[in-house]
Amino acid sequence: MPDSRVVRVGRHPYATRSHLTKPVRTPGGKLVSQTIVKKSKGPICSDCKCSLPGIRHLKATAYKNLKKRQRTVSRAYGGTTCAGCVRMRVVRAFLLEEQKAVKKLLAERSSKK
Repeated sequence: MPDSRVVRVGRHPYATRSHLTKPVRTPGGKLVSQTIVKKSKGPICSDCKCSLPGIRHLKATAYKNLKKRQRTVSRAYGGTTCAGCVRMRVVRAFLLEEQKAVKKLLAERSSKK
């Protein structure tokens, strides 16, 4: 009967949320402990707080090892704001400029009369 005992790695023996392990059998038939890394929530939109698609969910320190195209999205506010919120900002700015232009035009017409 093979040995089914697993020894945890390191000196911290408790199965806390940040120190989870799973037993893995090696090709030599030995059971070793493999550390499970906690999943990250990933980056969120600064406006609507939804998860940003196209950017990997990693720990903050792991992003430094990625390529730039994996850390961000090639768009204005890419990597901080989702596409829907960027579209709303652009439309809002355009409509404000249009409103200013219409107000200016009406002021000119009223001053002529």
